[in-house]
Amino acid sequence: MEGDLRSRNSSSEKRYFPGSLGSSDADDEGIVACEDVEVNPFDGLPYSSRYYKLLKEREDLPIWKEKYSFMENLLQNQIVIISGDAKCGKSSQVPQWCAEYCLSVRYEHGGVVCTQVHKQTAVQLALRVADEMDVNIGHEVGYVIPFENCSTSETILRYCTDDMLQREMMSSPFLGSYGVIILDDTQERSMATDVLLGLLKGVLVARPELKLVINSSPHLISKLSAYYGNVPLIEVKNKHPVEVVYLSGAQKEHFQSVLHLIFEIHQSGEKGDIVVFLACEQDIEKAYEIVCQEGSNLNPNLGELVVVPLYPKEKCALFRPSDETEKRCQVYQRRVVLTASSAESLIWSNTVKFVIDVGVERRKVYNPRIRANSLVMQPISQSQAETRKQILGSSSSGKLFCLYSEEFASKDMRPLKPAEMQEANLTSMVLFMKRIDIAGLGHCDFLNRPAPNCFSHLPRGAEEAALTCWKSFLHPEGDHFTLINIYKAYQDMVLNSTSEHCVEKWCHDYFLNCCALRMADVIRAELLEIIKRIELPCTEPAFGSKENALNIKKALLSGYFMQIARDVDGSGNYLMLTHKQVAQLHPLSSYSITKKMPEWVLFHKFSISENNYIRITSEISPELFMQMAPQYYFSNLPPSESKDILQQVMHHLSPISTMKNEQKMCETCPETTEQRCTIQ
Repeated sequence: MEGDLRSRNSSSEKRYFPGSLGSSDADDEGIVACEDVEVNPFDGLPYSSRYYKLLKEREDLPIWKEKYSFMENLLQNQIVIISGDAKCGKSSQVPQWCAEYCLSVRYEHGGVVCTQVHKQTAVQLALRVADEMDVNIGHEVGYVIPFENCSTSETILRYCTDDMLQREMMSSPFLGSYGVIILDDTQERSMATDVLLGLLKGVLVARPELKLVINSSPHLISKLSAYYGNVPLIEVKNKHPVEVVYLSGAQKEHFQSVLHLIFEIHQSGEKGDIVVFLACEQDIEKAYEIVCQEGSNLNPNLGELVVVPLYPKEKCALFRPSDETEKRCQVYQRRVVLTASSAESLIWSNTVKFVIDVGVERRKVYNPRIRANSLVMQPISQSQAETRKQILGSSSSGKLFCLYSEEFASKDMRPLKPAEMQEANLTSMVLFMKRIDIAGLGHCDFLNRPAPNCFSHLPRGAEEAALTCWKSFLHPEGDHFTLINIYKAYQDMVLNSTSEHCVEKWCHDYFLNCCALRMADVIRAELLEIIKRIELPCTEPAFGSKENALNIKKALLSGYFMQIARDVDGSGNYLMLTHKQVAQLHPLSSYSITKKMPEWVLFHKFSISENNYIRITSEISPELFMQMAPQYYFSNLPPSESKDILQQVMHHLSPISTMKNEQKMCETCPETTEQRCTIQ
């Protein structure tokens, strides 16, 4: 047996440990590329016979052909993107290769962490990978999910849910325990994964030695490439012929069509398990009762119909093959898995031969107007439909039954799955951002931002035309006032137009986002209703008056006193008081367009990219800042030239002079004090 294992090892695997990152001595332990490795470098023990058996299975995975290419790219780049379909092996093999990379540099920068959207997949992947690496679960390989930590400080490769890694950033913002971070299943667009994608852009700048690997389906690759710039892309081909049957006109009665199709497949006698994607969990429960009841009345010679409900949101086992159970059973068993959206990654069985897809889903969408979640029935995305087809894997006889027409798929389905960040309640995310000392959402460059901009996305070549249109809204006081001008112009258009189409055309002509402006109108109306209900003073808007501009700046400073920057050299290099980061005004800022560079500005957003920009800025005076900013905030500012200037301003604002200034202001404008509390 020992001879067989040696020959199998030498012929089937070439372990790759890049010596260029280690010592220059060829005799160093572990930093070698050799073909006859008998001892496991991760625990120092001889490999078991099971290791070689699993190795042969690993070599058959489509991702295996890309190992050398991946390792070379990981050595030479900080970010690597991997594009691969379901079941190509990227979730199990790539983390192992990253562990080999960390071993080659003697864990100088930490270990490997791989995120998952579902806690079930995190656990099962950790168990599978520990088996393949021939190490102990909970030691060299482990997992961390909510309320369960099966790892130690010495764990080399850790699987965890994306929200757990996000939580870890609260205590360790730069994730110093890891040398390689793998974000898996990014196409699921969970809020935690999208937040990590944004935050890690800043972490990578602060930690040049950190490596980031992004696993995704092919549908999101173009968006990720545009988001991260020119980074290497490894594409894994895993195309297998799958017969697709479209049932036109069935989408209205999809539930009854599903039941009819399940029994029809079973009665055909063709073997293979069935996976059914229903619209919601209520449909899963209803279908489970009916199929169990009707299945007991079917011809026993066709085999037993075993119904498996799989709820994506609950802690349930993955659907995996159970060969041992089948061997013990005398009667053939056909499993029918009833599930819904987001469960595609929970199905690991190779026995699936039929997939039934209803093409719609009931999504939970947060409605900010009523501050509650709404259940909305809508079509799935084209990327989701493609992923469901990939569940059939390498089965050459697999069939996908789409209970919708091809026209429905091309016209009604969106190309990509919507990001959870754009449909969910953002309270927890905002609190998290505050917890890790980020003053506002604008500090994180999200893949999809949670709030839509009032300016439309500009098509290529339309920049000059858009600037010409936007110049008519510019206000000398800054961008916040420019936004007020845009909103006022929108309101006037709504009042004077004869139809909604006219308003939309006006927004289109001026390169403005009609949906965002409409939402602003809704939010303002809701706030106004609350103000009247609690009997706060309210006056008509005083657009254009100096008192109104002063009150707006006071309101902005009261809420955004942490977001102040100063032009330190007179050339537009703005140093932020809190973070000491340097940024420039965004090219579309009113100050950039008018070539005016105020010394002190309040900014609403800060984005880290090739050029650091502050967006939506308005000029303020240091005197007004010292009046409105809390004393505790100013006293905790780090020492700087800007703080010295503000200190001098504070000395000039003695209690006597401040009282005289306020008295003078009250004489010239008696309603100033009341207007600070007045909503317009």
